[in-house]
Amino acid sequence: MSFDLFPAVDLRGGRCVQLVGGVPGSEVVSLDDPLSQAVRWAEMGSSTLHIIDLDGAIQGARVNAPILEEIVETLDLFIQVGGGIRSRKDASSLLDLGVDRVILGTAALANPLMVSDLAADFGKDRVMVALDVRRGKVTTEGWQRDLEKGAIELGLLFQDRGAGSILFTNIDTEGQVRGIDPEPTRRLVEAVDVPVVAAGGVTTIDDLLTLRGAGAAGAVVGTAIYTGRLDFKEALSAIRS
Repeated sequence: MSFDLFPAVDLRGGRCVQLVGGVPGSEVVSLDDPLSQAVRWAEMGSSTLHIIDLDGAIQGARVNAPILEEIVETLDLFIQVGGGIRSRKDASSLLDLGVDRVILGTAALANPLMVSDLAADFGKDRVMVALDVRRGKVTTEGWQRDLEKGAIELGLLFQDRGAGSILFTNIDTEGQVRGIDPEPTRRLVEAVDVPVVAAGGVTTIDDLLTLRGAGAAGAVVGTAIYTGRLDFKEALSAIRS
């Protein structure tokens, strides 16, 4: 089974940022020119990219859309995009633009049938549902509101609705560069039949190999590669060996 490594380009206020626990104002990385950061990972050998419009996730509007479009038009990578996708029109426009996979979070939780409709029209492999978990509960609206349901219950629901994959983010470890807790990922992988990509706290090559061993189909890396804690080229080499 293949294991993909997704370098994160998180957009906020026109910049490439990394937050701690998704909290606005907690930036540990804030860089000009997100396109140059995306190009950087491509030049290091990445075949994938993970883009999140944080302003969109929090405000519900895709305010960084021009930057995203520039990245998609410039790079020939497998690109998955989330943040601020609140409607079928939002998702369709991104898929028509050339984004390979849209990530639905708040919109999917509010309207699971939207997942079914998009999967029917574009193919389920192009539809990913984000389950962002804090203290065992799935959150919504840019991590601002906790739900009473957990990842496994919702993972099974969206699998049945036609989602082709799940992005599982452990908010408790997100952006802290302290390593991962693999057990929540392992439990979700064992419960569902669709690929699970893990995010939150990936710091070392051992973290990546642990997630691969837990059955994850890939992992998102952010703060660790921007701060130099994780050598991106070495990480790619390790998961491809």
